[in-house]
Amino acid sequence: MPMLEINDVHTYYGHIHALKGITVHVEKGEIVTLIGSNGAGKSTTLKTISGLLTPRTGTVTLDGRPISGLPAHKVAGLGIAQSPEGRRVFPRMTVLENLRMGAFSHGKPDNGDLARVYDLFPRLKERANQKAGTMSGGEQQMLAIGRALMARPSVLLLDEPSMGLAPILVETIFGVVRDINAQGTTVLLVEQNALMALAVANRGYVLQTGQIVLADEAKALMRNELVRKAYLGEH
Repeated sequence: MPMLEINDVHTYYGHIHALKGITVHVEKGEIVTLIGSNGAGKSTTLKTISGLLTPRTGTVTLDGRPISGLPAHKVAGLGIAQSPEGRRVFPRMTVLENLRMGAFSHGKPDNGDLARVYDLFPRLKERANQKAGTMSGGEQQMLAIGRALMARPSVLLLDEPSMGLAPILVETIFGVVRDINAQGTTVLLVEQNALMALAVANRGYVLQTGQIVLADEAKALMRNELVRKAYLGEH
């Protein structure tokens, strides 16, 4: 049984049909990526999983349990945490206060949670008492991922973690994604940087206008001529 399964999901924004019957599965221990251009439905898929949007039809299940329609805080309590597009850190709170907010779904954070995040992101330990709004984009991205990890998720949803970052920071962030996965967290990654996403993922899905048009092992997608032309910048 897949750890996370999206089955024939249709999601709407008002009258706009954003997801048109998508089916995705993520096995325990995998990194799976969704790639596609802006407006393809990638972020909508994550919001549908995390309870920020409710599908009109279709199901989302976690370990075989239906979760579609549950409010976001209930979904978080079941073990799904999201690091949102645009980071969405609390700018007037310190790094440490932001991290503690991430632990709300299971009560008080313990020192082991903080130690894990600080081990992955030493910069956050150095900046623990700094206001999040004064940090660089890369540091805020580290904080957004760290805050999600404080919820002790079994599945981590990452929405565009490399957006707006310098190439060297992109390498750092994706290295940490590998480390998080190696420590036992299953990852569903939405990313416009298809090359980096496919380099870390086990499998991938290609979305176009709310539909999945390709699904394969990540290495096979990297070799696929259509993917190379459309998403990897090759002509």
